[in-house]
Amino acid sequence: MSKNLHIISHPLIQDKLGTLRSTKTSSSEFRLIMNQMSPLLAYEATRDWLTQEEGVVDTPMNERAKVNFVKDWPVVVCIMRAGNGMLDPILSFFSHSAAGHIGIYRDKFIKNTVEYYFRLPDKVQDKKVLLLDPLVATADTVIASIDRLKQYDVGEIRMLTLLISRLGAEKMEQFHPDVKIFAVSKEEELDENGYLVPGLGDAGDRLYQINNLG
Repeated sequence: MSKNLHIISHPLIQDKLGTLRSTKTSSSEFRLIMNQMSPLLAYEATRDWLTQEEGVVDTPMNERAKVNFVKDWPVVVCIMRAGNGMLDPILSFFSHSAAGHIGIYRDKFIKNTVEYYFRLPDKVQDKKVLLLDPLVATADTVIASIDRLKQYDVGEIRMLTLLISRLGAEKMEQFHPDVKIFAVSKEEELDENGYLVPGLGDAGDRLYQINNLG
């Protein structure tokens, strides 16, 4: 296993992954479960990553309490379109984080990645980044996305995904060994169409009600 790959094995997360894999899970239920899983994944990925600063607040008991606030909220960046399904639920948890979007795909005819949209918030230099994509198969689009983020001199990047292939994890370690990956499962195989096996189909299609399980 890649030394940078961390599998989140919490029973609740694994239970929800089982429902996502099922062909019986409707699009609306698929969205709901992804909404539930994404903040939990982000929570696990950032437990040792965020710095704090002390503060003081007035409580309803007419007392003052010392508290700790997050000092350095990460920028949350999703790889469209499937990554959109993870973005809003994570932003609801990371309420002070800015968001970015990357539109990129691998074109099978030219055998290369194609970028069609790229937008980051202002002043991202040295900012920590959470990069979201629910499925990582060949990892080509993720690697290209990280290449682009590093052009903007961002800080440490952590990748959040539900499923990643063995091949994808190995390529990530080869091209970006400084990026930690947090996933719910590692899949050993890809089929002839590049789908993860056993996988859960095309996450974008299942999120947005297209009947294609791959």
